[in-house]
Amino acid sequence: MSDKLKVLAGLVVLAVLITVPFWLNAGKTGEVPEVVIADAAKKAGACVESKEWMAANHMILLDTWRDTVVREGKHIYVNESGQEFNMSLSSGENSCLGCHTSTAEFCDRCHDYTGVGTLYCWDCHIDPTKENK
Repeated sequence: MSDKLKVLAGLVVLAVLITVPFWLNAGKTGEVPEVVIADAAKKAGACVESKEWMAANHMILLDTWRDTVVREGKHIYVNESGQEFNMSLSSGENSCLGCHTSTAEFCDRCHDYTGVGTLYCWDCHIDPTKENK
């Protein structure tokens, strides 16, 4: 067997080993979860920023809001179209929890589906759906 055949055989084995996880999981993706938002959010038809932007950047926004509220004492966020929102996870009016009323049916479903880990928002804030339980 020539060296070229040995190298080629090694490359084929390497390629198979590298792609085994993809082949074993092919076609096994789960359904994208349906998230639940409040009727007020459906009626408004928009979030603080665009849906696509929020899907990609909501953690950056929440971290920025946390720092702005705690360090600068500012509680109002103004988006690009000039709308004002409360930077709060403790009140529902005109803030995140006004539209995303259930963490289990909104936040947890996406985080569980994407496997991005456990939310730590509720380490400091009170989950309003669990407050009286």
